[in-house]
Amino acid sequence: MDLNLLRALDALLQENSVTRAAERLGTSPAATSRTLARLRRTVGDPLLVRAGQGMVPTPRALELREEVAVLLRGCDNVLRPGAGFDAVHLQRAFTVQATDLLLAGLAGTLSDRIHAEAPHVDVVFLPEALEGGPALRQGGVDVELGVLGHLDPEILTRPLTRVPLVGVARSGHPLFDARIDARRFAAADHIGISRLGKRRGPIDSALADLGLRRRVAVVVPSHTSAMMLAANTDLVALTLADWLPDTTTALGLRTFPLPLDLPPLDLAMAWHPRNAADPAHRWFRAHVAAAVLPGPRPAVD
Repeated sequence: MDLNLLRALDALLQENSVTRAAERLGTSPAATSRTLARLRRTVGDPLLVRAGQGMVPTPRALELREEVAVLLRGCDNVLRPGAGFDAVHLQRAFTVQATDLLLAGLAGTLSDRIHAEAPHVDVVFLPEALEGGPALRQGGVDVELGVLGHLDPEILTRPLTRVPLVGVARSGHPLFDARIDARRFAAADHIGISRLGKRRGPIDSALADLGLRRRVAVVVPSHTSAMMLAANTDLVALTLADWLPDTTTALGLRTFPLPLDLPPLDLAMAWHPRNAADPAHRWFRAHVAAAVLPGPRPAVD
């Protein structure tokens, strides 16, 4: 039985009237009458019979009324994106790939938001070791978060915010004894942050444009280890502006604007098209965006 015939049956059984069913279906009484005749042949029952000026359902029609309504709701849920989605009943684990610095700043907020609506949803954070690989395409990662690059061509992205880089050093560092210009900044010993052990980056290029060069005395694989190291030495590290201010203060660290002309970092998230229309995934992406962007809940992608 086609879906249109099922909808006509539902209208007839709910209205007990060919005229009212026709109005509900947006068609003529004559067309609805022909549909009723077809339904009678298909079901093998009169369904609606005359009773004075009106019509009354047969016992078989009464049996079918609720079954047909439930069946139609089920069909609508299948065919309408997001219909029937209820986060409170969702049982699922989502994976997010992010740097340790982003993780430290948003994991708590994201977890609170998620569990307030969906107590059975888990969030798994994965390191940047998968960055630039096919993890999104292969389904190993639901959302990649950070400064995006080297993505597969079909991957979908959404820009979130722009965050400047700032320097960070222990509060008693000699750098803070005077204005921090590019020359004094370059003269300090620095901590490089690279999973691959790289010692040069945009900072070095900006300094080179000014005829300056810094010494990267230590290279560590994560921002967390860089901040811990900066807290106990005279080495200078980099971090995101206004990110983890309480942690920065608790570690005895102090941030300062970089005396260089550098663009802010563009933070964004990425996901595979297979998940684009999935209501649960769209709900999760909205919460990831909200964790990065405090305030009113962002629109769902």
